[in-house]
Amino acid sequence: MNSTILRTATRVLVPLFLLMSLLILWRGHNAPGGGFIGGLMAVIAVALYALAEGVAEARRFLRLDALSLAGLGLSMSIAGGLWGAAVGGAFLQGVWPFYGYVPGEGTSGWPVGSILLFDTGVFVTVLGAVCAILFALEDAVDAEPQEDQR
Repeated sequence: MNSTILRTATRVLVPLFLLMSLLILWRGHNAPGGGFIGGLMAVIAVALYALAEGVAEARRFLRLDALSLAGLGLSMSIAGGLWGAAVGGAFLQGVWPFYGYVPGEGTSGWPVGSILLFDTGVFVTVLGAVCAILFALEDAVDAEPQEDQR
């Protein structure tokens, strides 16, 4: 799309959408939200960027291939799940090694650990997979002959 207003608004909105997606990700490992919703918010930012600048620019914006991002995120989620099993617990059991945080005991500290790694993996998986679908759909639309080109 060739719109100066859209391109100008995109320069402001994309960073805000990405920041909001990270806030939703960070909040989600202890409250509603998390990797899935945060990943969808990040996809909205990429979709807006693709609409304003084109799909080729949006692919460059991601820096990695969308399917590679999905694979990386899946690996991160599996690692977060295996972390609990590796320390003698069960798969997907929460492990809280940082800053002395113990869930349920009211101790101070930041609640980060295997659950944040899992949620970040979900975030990256959703971002990569949905962007891959978005780019494939856009490529299919671009491949179709337009009315004025017939």
